[in-house]
Amino acid sequence: MARKFGIRVDEFGLGFPPRAKKLFTWKSTPFTLNWLPFGGFVKIFGENPSENSPRKDLGVPLGLSSGDSFQSKNRSIQAAVLGAGVVGNFIFAWLLISLGFVVGLPAPAGLSLPINDPQTVITIVLPDSPAELIGLKSGDVITRLSRGEASSELTPEAASLFISQSLEPITFEIDRGGQISTKVVIPKEGIVEGRPAVGISMDTIGIVKLSPLQAVGYGLKTTSELTVMTAQAIGIFIWEALGGRADLSSVTGPVGIVGMVGDVRELGFVYLLTFTALISINLAIINLLPFPALDGGRLLFVLVETITRRPIPPRVFNALNTLGFAFLIFLMLLVTIRDVRNIF
Repeated sequence: MARKFGIRVDEFGLGFPPRAKKLFTWKSTPFTLNWLPFGGFVKIFGENPSENSPRKDLGVPLGLSSGDSFQSKNRSIQAAVLGAGVVGNFIFAWLLISLGFVVGLPAPAGLSLPINDPQTVITIVLPDSPAELIGLKSGDVITRLSRGEASSELTPEAASLFISQSLEPITFEIDRGGQISTKVVIPKEGIVEGRPAVGISMDTIGIVKLSPLQAVGYGLKTTSELTVMTAQAIGIFIWEALGGRADLSSVTGPVGIVGMVGDVRELGFVYLLTFTALISINLAIINLLPFPALDGGRLLFVLVETITRRPIPPRVFNALNTLGFAFLIFLMLLVTIRDVRNIF
């Protein structure tokens, strides 16, 4: 998008810094691979009002007065360029989910789409529950459920009723990424009022497989719905955080996400596709927040400049962005420290 408007691009990064390696250079722009494998970034010349350094690797001294600077463009172009990253993350998620529908995407029963090979799948495992302590995980497929000589039908309703009938141990035979294993779980009181439970939720999950043309349409619909749901969840979280009521233990940083990628990868390629799409949607929404150092904050600056018809002083711009960036780094460090402690 920046190139289309004649703005110089100083770097195109896959993932987020720190940089792992420089891949190649195309049309004077270095393409880099970075260590944090989520989304990407575009470094464009002149985003910072005080930026006035020459492009040393090209030997061309260019300042903000040059036509290829971000600051030299009108505010509608600036807004379009800033919004392009958010749109790019949405499109990336759309493509991944569409590809998932072509390959075969897990989906719950009850949708308007027909599902193949319906199975009873664990969808939620409560923290510190008997199920979690014994090693059951979300995404595990229940292939057999028994207690002594008795066994249960494998519908979520029948399985829940079977579990709640006694405090005696239950044997779960599960399929995790093609690996069959057996877990013995002892139900306990107090998880669900009035009956024994092991701390799981189950659903009937099947495979939705579509033609490429259908996949693009349903992929767009699904991505849009996920984006709205994610935006609502983030909005509620921010509102509760401002009131001191948010559960910050649910926040995960890069280290925690890498660990989650390992867990999701065990479930199969299509689950990894969906997880990556959800990360991309989250990045799009978070980057759109009107906070300094994010694209949403810069869009807010463009809006203020449009309304006041005067540029924000570079000193104010730099101070706000520096404070915003420092806060984000501080927050990331806190979350990363907590993630590392959880690992060990």
